[in-house]
Amino acid sequence: CSSLADIMMLELFLVLGAVIIYFLFSKKKEERLPFKEGWWGKGEKPDAEEDTTIRPFKVETTEEELSDLFRRLDQARFTEPLENSCFHYGTNSVYLRKVVSYWKNQFNWKKQVEVLNKYPQFKTKIQGIDIHFVHVKPPRLPEGQSAKPLLMVHGWPGSFYEFYKIIPLLTDPASHGLSDEHVFEVICPSIPGYGFSEAPHKKDFNSVSAASVFYELMLRLGFNEFYAQGGDWGWLICTNLAQIAPNHMKGLHLNLASVTNMGFIHLLSILLGRYLPGLFGFQDEDVRRMFPFLKKGLYRILLESGYAHIQATKPDTVGCGLNDSPVGLAAYILEKFSTWTDLEFHNLEDGGLERKFNLDDLLTNIMIYWVSGCIVSSMRFYKENLQKGIGKQKHERLTVQVPTGIASFPNELIHTPQAWAQKKYTNIVSFRFMPRGGHFAALEEPELLAEDILQFVGKVEKEQLWRKK
Repeated sequence: CSSLADIMMLELFLVLGAVIIYFLFSKKKEERLPFKEGWWGKGEKPDAEEDTTIRPFKVETTEEELSDLFRRLDQARFTEPLENSCFHYGTNSVYLRKVVSYWKNQFNWKKQVEVLNKYPQFKTKIQGIDIHFVHVKPPRLPEGQSAKPLLMVHGWPGSFYEFYKIIPLLTDPASHGLSDEHVFEVICPSIPGYGFSEAPHKKDFNSVSAASVFYELMLRLGFNEFYAQGGDWGWLICTNLAQIAPNHMKGLHLNLASVTNMGFIHLLSILLGRYLPGLFGFQDEDVRRMFPFLKKGLYRILLESGYAHIQATKPDTVGCGLNDSPVGLAAYILEKFSTWTDLEFHNLEDGGLERKFNLDDLLTNIMIYWVSGCIVSSMRFYKENLQKGIGKQKHERLTVQVPTGIASFPNELIHTPQAWAQKKYTNIVSFRFMPRGGHFAALEEPELLAEDILQFVGKVEKEQLWRKK
């Protein structure tokens, strides 16, 4: 009888041991996201090896392009806004008329093309499509230092131009009153289908595809170890890149960190976090930004996500109109720059747009969409990423082990507390509540964002955290 009990105990231990080993090793396997090898060019993939040449690129404009734009601006039809409606119904056409007048009479696209060409730009073919990127090396390096490669990825409806104000702060921090303990070599690619990167010609190009393309780009540039930074789609692309190549990414810095896989504890914290913040790891600032949750969470998402539903289902339908009308395109994009910078701006007749940005910067971003004709392909990225539903993809179930820094801006649309973020990003070494700023942090608050990136990298380098992943 005792020998039977011994056998049962042995079997129990073996089963427990097998379960423990399974979880230990299956988790290890699950941590890596597979590199997505795709072919996004036209037609069948050719047998010949891909041309890996890196070619210099310059933004150019023609008189035909400008005369076509002015003709369309002249022929714009405006609808009268409702009285006292401000930006509550979207872009107010009284203000839009002012923007169009400035666009026609004062905005100098040729001068802005020179601004765009201020930094070196290149193109190279990866997985069948031309990838455009800005690549800026430091003008000088302190004695004994080498530049740290930093990949910076934009989102929608932004562009690589969002980073033009932060690039000098990172490549030459000392000249801008910042510590030069760490100096960066900055690489800003355009997401395929955005700006001057060729659009994919096939379906299913999602964030994992973009991450795989950018991983190939960094390796092609000779960077075996690098940092990555992103907000908006850049958050997801850089997160996926950290999951694909954790041994190559030294650190991941985000100015938006959304969690798509919500568990029971998340839901409980939404119900009770206001009353028992300590129980859920919430700080006072988390409570201030999140509650009342119906107003600051659920209603805000419902109010602001209509565009995403359209773009995740029928992007080409709306895109056709925006690609045909520069005024329509401006109205669509400017509304996002208003609301996502500060939700309270919808109470102002001009959407508060010139409080944080100037019209030259806003119109330069719009012109990148207009001259490249990329609005439809940029909107398709929503369908490719969301058509399977939220929480259904492998990358959403995987964690990120790479050292992570999060700059949490107060006017970001959705606030993600550190307690939620660390379920996904298991190695958060810096989480800071920023004093001001919204969604387009690099363009709106370049100094704040640069300083946060510098202190985060300082922590990672000092403790060589990436070696302990």
